[in-house]
Amino acid sequence: MAEEVVTFVTGNQKKLQEVISILGPQIGFSMKTKDIDLPEYQGEIDDICKRKCEEALRQLNTAVIVEDTSLCFNALGGLPGPYIKWFLQKLGPDGLPRLLADFPDKSGIAVCTLAYSDRTGNVQLFRGETEGTIVSPRGSSGFGWDSCFLPKGYSQTYSEMPSEVKNTISHRFKAVLKMREHFINLKR
Repeated sequence: MAEEVVTFVTGNQKKLQEVISILGPQIGFSMKTKDIDLPEYQGEIDDICKRKCEEALRQLNTAVIVEDTSLCFNALGGLPGPYIKWFLQKLGPDGLPRLLADFPDKSGIAVCTLAYSDRTGNVQLFRGETEGTIVSPRGSSGFGWDSCFLPKGYSQTYSEMPSEVKNTISHRFKAVLKMREHFINLKR
């Protein structure tokens, strides 16, 4: 029997390699990537990720994994949350901490939600969260808002951290780890 192939829907090869390295070989399937245009749904974090997964399955007709990332500011009741992409595009990294200028609470939560669907449409969600503080941009590496996110208990933003450190504490790492445990438990 051939090993199952799961398609990770992303155009970011760096993200694919990060996910593959965390999942490890014991999960029982191989991964490939496909960059498809998925709608930008509105709603709550889990609902958005589930709908994206269902649409990816519809378009590709194969087992899929999609990711949705949120940055939630506690002072703003969780906003921008799943809309961080648009806030970042309009305000840039410098504008994100300015949203909190009038609030004493600068805390936030980085959230990664992964959705996996087998070919039958059975969607499973895996969420990872990292608490931190929203700061003025520092550092030059990483993804979009990494320079503004200072994880709780650390003195470096995601951008300032070596990837070996970030990849052991990040919201994505925590979500992928939960997914890995799920697949390993299925094989038992």
